[in-house]
Amino acid sequence: MHILSKYLPAMALSAALAAPLLISGCAVHARVYDPDYHNWDGETVYYNQWETETHHEHRDFKDRNKDEQKQYWDWRHSHDKDNDKH
Repeated sequence: MHILSKYLPAMALSAALAAPLLISGCAVHARVYDPDYHNWDGETVYYNQWETETHHEHRDFKDRNKDEQKQYWDWRHSHDKDNDKH
């Protein structure tokens, strides 16, 4: 028991410092190919808009088949107001 009380504060501090890293694991930092490579950062807003406008059920982009991914990128390029090539 003495050993546990000796290391408990260090383990609690380690857990507190590690928590933000584990939680931020949900953030997506990926590159996708459409036939150009794009950073996915910030793309989620457009992807959710595409799902809504085209009446697709929500699924992660990586789980969509190649045809649906192509449909998304075709839609995305036609809705690119700033001609942003990423």
